[in-house]
Amino acid sequence: MIIVLKKEATDQEIDHVVEKIKGAGLNVHISKGKERTIIGAIGDEEKLAGIPLMAMSGVENVMAILKPYKLVSREFRKENSVLDIHGVSIGGKELRVIAGPCSVEKESTLIDTARLVQKAGATILRGGAFKPRTSPYDFQGLGLDGLKYLAAAKKATGLPLISELMDPRDIDLMCEYVDIIQIGARNMQNFRLLKEVGLTKKPVLLKRGLSATIKELLMSAEYIAAQGNSQIILCERGIRTFETATRNTLDISAVPVLKEETHLPVFIDPSHAAGRWDLVAPIAKAAVAVGADGLMIEVHHDPENALCDGAQSLKPNKFATLMAELRAVATAVGRSI
Repeated sequence: MIIVLKKEATDQEIDHVVEKIKGAGLNVHISKGKERTIIGAIGDEEKLAGIPLMAMSGVENVMAILKPYKLVSREFRKENSVLDIHGVSIGGKELRVIAGPCSVEKESTLIDTARLVQKAGATILRGGAFKPRTSPYDFQGLGLDGLKYLAAAKKATGLPLISELMDPRDIDLMCEYVDIIQIGARNMQNFRLLKEVGLTKKPVLLKRGLSATIKELLMSAEYIAAQGNSQIILCERGIRTFETATRNTLDISAVPVLKEETHLPVFIDPSHAAGRWDLVAPIAKAAVAVGADGLMIEVHHDPENALCDGAQSLKPNKFATLMAELRAVATAVGRSI
């Protein structure tokens, strides 16, 4: 249930409504926008049946949320959510690009790559310290050393960091080093993990699962939001279909659908969608054209010898060329990079 407060509602009036909702045994989520404050009552709405919310001072309207995902729905928040990651806004008019290697390998090459992608226009550095791999014999990441290398790259460039979390036992360690926690496609429905990151204050990038529907993606985001963390970025990275020409099938329509259904920022990962470096550029341009708020692109100094996903990684010079081309597309749709 949504309780929309009047523009002039006082803190005392807001507190009174919150107390009544909590007294009925429901959880409360408060969203303060530019024009209105909205209170989300999460739980069994039948318990509020006998409470005259509309009669309370400061209340403008009371509405039921029809979607199964409440806090992340466009019903709950009409305006787009804009996240602030150490001065980097995500979800606004300016598009953001996350770039870097799939896996952290060496400190020196990571710092070199970070400087090059920053020069080209990327504003967030990616790099996997813990890598979920299909085969147990493939490179699994450097763990703590990888996080330390990322920290060194941040010190050298100032770029905020994003890296993937796989295990709830590593959450404190990840929070110490990274600025955005990534939940990968394979863990999209790891609900224990989602609850744990929901309890943190860290922004979360949530990737769509390999065979997940848009509704399932939004329900997973709801798990995070329900724990009190509304700093969520959704990421479409391709889904598994019968097609074998690409690694996955990019659901480009997911972007406008998600923009209708949720107030959360939406990114696209063209690298994992295609699985081929030569397809990254056209897919990235399409993502910008269709309304994505940002991109996550894999960049490696030597893809041929990369320990993970070299076939889909751009060399730094190719990435710089792509960034120049993306600026033209962004301008055409009223955005900027």
